[in-house]
Amino acid sequence: MNFPMSGGPKGLVLHIRLAACCAAIALLACIASSPAYALSEIKREELPAPVTPSTDEESPGTSIPMPDPVGTPPSTSQPVAPDAAEPDSPSDGGSNRPHVDPEAPLPEVVYDLGKLPEPVRRMHDLIIEACKSGDIEKLRPLIGKGDSMTQLSLADIDGDAIAFLKGLSGDPDGQEILAILEEVLSAGYVHVDVGTPQELYVWPYFFALPLDKLDAKQRVELFKIVTAGDFDDMKQFGAYIFYRVGITPAGQWTFFVAGD
Repeated sequence: MNFPMSGGPKGLVLHIRLAACCAAIALLACIASSPAYALSEIKREELPAPVTPSTDEESPGTSIPMPDPVGTPPSTSQPVAPDAAEPDSPSDGGSNRPHVDPEAPLPEVVYDLGKLPEPVRRMHDLIIEACKSGDIEKLRPLIGKGDSMTQLSLADIDGDAIAFLKGLSGDPDGQEILAILEEVLSAGYVHVDVGTPQELYVWPYFFALPLDKLDAKQRVELFKIVTAGDFDDMKQFGAYIFYRVGITPAGQWTFFVAGD
């Protein structure tokens, strides 16, 4: 662009002002067309992220561990349920468990079966006869059924009584348990709770004697039924807890159980 030289300084100033004005117009046009988007993005990044509740879609690395479900019972309440379920004592008051009073006089140990009441002697002989036969089924009529059934476990049993006895035996036919039953009934016996509803004749007599008071002869008799290792375990428990048999004065076979 050619400017007249006359009045040169004024023309030059006018030219500079005109150029500046054009530049300003161009700058305003740029600002109006694009910076609005950039500014919105900058402000969006500067704002703090909104606080929203965590969802299942959170990544495992950023989620905060949650406490156990509210339904979990406190530890102080847990012993209540086991205490309610633990008792497994039989309903007969525990007459099939050893109750040994070390301060009480020792009961008389009897070997003479002739001193038994006839009903007791008859039941004793019938059980021995069934054991010697080797056929465990011959115990079935002696065990009975219903409320008068012989107790075979400290806990309730399900199913057939003879099948249960076979399950206790080391052989499938139940002959080992027959041998144990015969050996128990071949030992001496004691007459306990005389004159009470719990009166019983119990085999073997170790049931009613403190084990630390057995003499040498009696320990030999005990080892016919249990091992020396069993004897050591029973001494720690404090009583004989292997198989025992109880028969009432009326001749009812009350129990054949083992355990504590």
